[in-house]
Order: sequence, then C-alpha cells, then structure tokens
Amino acid sequence: MSTTSSRQPFFYDITLRDGNQSLKKPWNTSEKEIIFNLLVELGVQGVEVGFSAASDMDFEACNRLAKIAPDNIVISGLARAVESDIIKVAQAIEPANKPRIHTFIAMSPFNMQYVLNKTPEQVRKIAIEAVEFAKKTIGKRGEVQFSIEHFGDCHENIDFVIDSLKEVVKAGATIINLPNTVERTRPKKFVELVEKVYLALPKDITIAVHNHNDLGMATAATVESYFAGAIQLECALNGLGERAGNTNLYEVAIALHNSGVNVPLNLNKIYETALTIADMSGVKIYEKAALIGPDALAHRSGIHQDGAVKTKDMEKGAYRPIHPALIGRKDDEKLGFTSQSGKTAIYEIITGAGYPITLAEAQRIAPFAKEAAEKIGELSTRNIIDIYYNNVLTVKGGFKFINMEKLANDGIKINFMYKDKEFNVEAHGNGPIDSCIKALQSSGFNIEFLNYEQKALNMGSDAIGMTIMYFKVPSGQTIVSRGCDENTFMANIKAIFNGFNIMDNMK
Repeated sequence: MSTTSSRQPFFYDITLRDGNQSLKKPWNTSEKEIIFNLLVELGVQGVEVGFSAASDMDFEACNRLAKIAPDNIVISGLARAVESDIIKVAQAIEPANKPRIHTFIAMSPFNMQYVLNKTPEQVRKIAIEAVEFAKKTIGKRGEVQFSIEHFGDCHENIDFVIDSLKEVVKAGATIINLPNTVERTRPKKFVELVEKVYLALPKDITIAVHNHNDLGMATAATVESYFAGAIQLECALNGLGERAGNTNLYEVAIALHNSGVNVPLNLNKIYETALTIADMSGVKIYEKAALIGPDALAHRSGIHQDGAVKTKDMEKGAYRPIHPALIGRKDDEKLGFTSQSGKTAIYEIITGAGYPITLAEAQRIAPFAKEAAEKIGELSTRNIIDIYYNNVLTVKGGFKFINMEKLANDGIKINFMYKDKEFNVEAHGNGPIDSCIKALQSSGFNIEFLNYEQKALNMGSDAIGMTIMYFKVPSGQTIVSRGCDENTFMANIKAIFNGFNIMDNMK
C-alpha cells in the first residue's frame, strides 16, 4: 500500500453543510458564524460552508462566511451537477480568497439505474460538463472539487469510474472526492478502491475521502485512506451528519497524531469545541464517546484502576490513548467504584476527597464498599466517605468502650466490654495513652503499641482531631488505626479501641 505519511493531511470540515443539514433545527447565519470561528481557531484548512441553492438563508450564510474567512482557508460550497446550483455557489462564495465549487453526481450502478434513471454514459457526460462549467464560472482564482456520490458502492464498475475521473480531471477538477456515502462493508474494501483511484490519477490531483458512519467505522476508513493516498480528509465536529453521522474530526486527528503524522490542527481546542457544538446542535455527547465522552477517562475495573493510578503522571497511560491535556481536557482519569472495583479506587477516591487512608485500610474496607455497590450500583464519593467513616474511623468488633476515669499519677480506670464480658481495669503508665493500652494488655489482650501521631482532619473552625496509631499484632503484622473526635483524648481512646477491633477481626 502506498503511503502519504510524508504529506500533511488537509482537514476539510463539513459540519456547516453535512452536519447542519442533519439537525432537527438547522443553524441560522449567526449560529453558523460562531461555529465557523471555532473551526478557524481549530485550524482546519478548508470549510464547506453550505448548500447555497437550498434556501435564501443558506445562501446568505455562505456569503457571510466567505466575507469573514481568513485568506488561508479554502471556502467551498456544494452544488449539484446543474448550472443553476453552480452559479449560486459561485455567487455565494465569491468574496473568499480561496473559493472552491464542489459538485457531484452518483456513479454506482445501483444509483445510476434506480435513483438517477440514467445510463453510465449519460452520467459521465453530466459530470464532465458540470466540472467544465464550474471551472469556467469560478475562474483562475478558484478551484473545482468533484465527488462521486456512493463511491463506496463502485466495486463492480471501478474501471468505468476511473476512466470517468480521468475525463473529469481534464475538464478542470483538481480535487477528487471519494465518499462512502452509505457505509455497507469493512473499511479495507473501501480503502482498496481509494488506492486504485490514487494510483490511476496524476499525482498533482488531490484525493479526498468523505465517509459516513452507518456501521461505525468511518474513522477507520478515513485514517487508512490517508495512508492509501487520500490527503483531504472530510470530517465533521462531533461526528455530526446524516443518519449515524460523518467521520469525527477529533478521532481522525488523534489517530493520525498517534501514528506520527504531523497534524496541522490546534488539538488543545478539541474538547472545548466539542462541548460548544453539543450545546449548539442539541445533540448530546454520548457518554462513551471516544476522547470527548464523560466516561472516556473513567475506569471501574479494579485491574484498570490499578494500572491507571500507577501511570497517571506519565505522558503515556496504561489505559488511555493520549494525555487528556492534548485535547484540552482539564479533567483527568477518574475512578468510579462498582462491584468490579478494588482497593485502588477506594484509596484514590478517599485521598482525593482530602482524607488520609493507607492502601491496607483501603483493602480492609473494600468488601464493605463492594457489598454496597452490589445493591445500588456505582458509589458516589459521599457513599465512599461514609464507608470510610463507618469502617476506618469506627471499626466494629468485639471491643466496646464504655467509660473511663483518670487517676492520679497518669493512672487510668477503664470500663469496656469484650464480646459478652465486661472489664473494669486500672493501670498506670507513661501518660494516659500508655496507661489505657496497659489496662487492655493486663486483661489478656496481647498487642504491642509502636507509635502514634495527631493531625487535624479538617481545616478551619470545624476542624476535629485525628489520632493515628500503629500497633504490632501477635502475627507480627503492623496495623494502623484511627480515631476522630473534637476532644483529643477521646480521639486517642477511639484509635486504641479501633486498633484492638482490627486485631480482633483478623483472627
């Protein structure tokens, strides 16, 4: 297969024509101007501004956009292969610095017979005469693009099509567009047709492709067509277009970028543009839409979450095609907790909410979160924090604190329950924490206190104290326990009893 990777792709946007005509409420001139300006900021090299013969409003819009177009952008208008349409386009886009008339006719056997009701020879004659007239009308300053509607259905008569295109080129067309007007089969079959045309025509002729997404493979067909000789890639913002839409510009641009092709677009404008187009078109962005969907950066599988977290600060992520910043996304990968998730999601969600937790604690409370998720589906951050409070800051187990009394000389008298047995124990140690732990140890509960620290859980007037304690349990394992309270001493007591309950639950 031939390669065009050394040649810069030419992005020809069709949002204002194909995309617009598919909307339940097509845009007016002022709305089209907003979208045109977005296209300019994005950096597309060509814009098909409309079908000026469709209505007075469409003519007005085409003319307005031609007047405000930067000098370096090709401004094109669509015309059927009839003189009246071609004249309308020429009049509408005349103010543009780089005007282009785009005319077309179908050449597939099915359409020639059942839609046009014409013989192949008649269709060829119409195509040649339309291009000749368009070239004469647009003059030396402009150019002519010719499209074979339903080119994707031309497998049976590709030799006739190529011979016709050679005549069309002689008549003045310098851009030959090959549409997959209705996607019916796999991309490879379409790309093979594109390559045949590319190899048959002079190399100064620009080959373009215009793919619809009826089977969901328009991006694949467009990207592979580029590597088969097509330089002009006809795409639409957000994939707007008739039926299932046109080739999505964002997907093609990023696929080529990831393939090492120099993509002449401001890629960091993609996400912002997508959100605006969704709002203006009334066509919401599908949750799972590639690159721009709300869920495009979401991970719910525990395996994926683990890989995503381990590579989150890298340019290349374990489970994402690009760094979100490339397309201007300010949000990053997000972890959602479901019954398929694990400790990594718990850890990231809790720390992201500003609460301290260790991976060991996250693993310990993951079963509680899974149980909740099995009942209600994906848990919110609030759900996860509640589980954290109920299972990290309050650990259920056999130990239950009842009451405590301070004695002289750092002594302590403590009343607690272990399962069904009540204990009243006194002990003296090096401070109240040491005394409390010794009281529990003297009751036959073997645990070794290692260290503790204290911090404020929240900042500001509602700050509460958190005590973090480290113990070594009989198995030799080190555990971390926490306790929170407005009273620091009570935070210490809660941390101690939470630690003893963690130990008890490990049996």
